Amino acid sequence: MAQQVLVSLVDDLDGSEADETIEFGLDGISYEIDLSTENAEELRDALAQYIEHARRAGGRKRAAGKRANGQAPARSSSAERQQNQAIRAWARENGFEINDRGRIPSEVTEAYRQAH
Repeated sequence: MAQQVLVSLVDDLDGSEADETIEFGLDGISYEIDLSTENAEELRDALAQYIEHARRAGGRKRAAGKRANGQAPARSSSAERQQNQAIRAWARENGFEINDRGRIPSEVTEAYRQAH
């Protein structure tokens, strides 16, 4: 037997059908509220004068994976990858627990440098 589950958003202010969920923050606390189009517009209008004079401190400024200059983050060079592979191999041979990927702990890198 098939089941169909319907989820409906209810406006948190007046109990009518909500059209969207609005996220906002104040005093370091994040909030979400489900609102109808009309109530969402009222909220945005109420905050507009404050937003107009505020500084943006976070949010969606740029695409993920991009730097402020629009370029993608730098990737490791071939020499760096080979060096990291050598450090990982040495670390395993010398009793360090180390992942195959990700950042190499500084104590492992330092021990490798002292040994070489």
